[in-house]
Amino acid sequence: MATSAAAQTLQPGQIDLSALKSKQHGAWSSGDYAVVGTTLQIVGEELCEALDLRAGQKVLDVAAGNGNATLAAARRWCDVVSTDYVPSLLDRGRSRAAAEGLSVEFKEADAEALDFGDATFDAVLSTFGVMFTPDQDRAASELLRVCKSGGKIGLANWTPEGFIGQLFKTLGKYLPPPAGAKSPALWGTQARITEMFGTSAASIKAEKRHFTFRYRSPLHFLDVFRNYYGPTLKAFAALDETNQRRLADDILTLIASMNRAEDGTMVLPSEYLEIVIVKR
Repeated sequence: MATSAAAQTLQPGQIDLSALKSKQHGAWSSGDYAVVGTTLQIVGEELCEALDLRAGQKVLDVAAGNGNATLAAARRWCDVVSTDYVPSLLDRGRSRAAAEGLSVEFKEADAEALDFGDATFDAVLSTFGVMFTPDQDRAASELLRVCKSGGKIGLANWTPEGFIGQLFKTLGKYLPPPAGAKSPALWGTQARITEMFGTSAASIKAEKRHFTFRYRSPLHFLDVFRNYYGPTLKAFAALDETNQRRLADDILTLIASMNRAEDGTMVLPSEYLEIVIVKR
């Protein structure tokens, strides 16, 4: 991506959001998020139920990945547009929809600059997607802009305290984020959601829920995330062999502290915040 004029005139202490976005795009384009994403399908289903979607509603899935919330909404006979800025993930979602005979429009789009008119959609969704945008306030503003008055915004965001929040904190020990960058896990807090959406919301309902990661073993989880989950893949690739071993050990230690399986497998609940916002 080209560096914006704003990025070239950064003031001391400001973060180059354009450069951060480019770096994140590279991370999410690497590996194959769909291998992980398909295991999260239940979250999209539960979010659509929380939104009480109705047949015929116009629904936008933002940062949709391989389409979990997209498919869930389409199964409820909604008119769905699925967006992401990684074309290969849209292709995976397109294949899934075709396999199920679901009619969905797939469109490449940036969550911070959605190419849709104001008040276009009855519901706007994102599961573990929009929370990773560098410019959080701009992304929130876009979700609100394209949602109709009286429409709903539904989000599923990992919390700071949950397993994935702690995993990203572990990665940050080895590859610290740029100074001034807001943690994606802030989207998993009531305070930050209220800060971003409160003035435009008729109501905000946020409930803590758990998604349970189920893998053959902790080592199986590590292997999948190391090879297919972009941020983890990039973290390991940036480290020397010694620090790769240390990071792997730290991740396995984290899993051991939260894994409730006693048969060698991995059964690990990860907390996330399920949010339903009704726009004024």
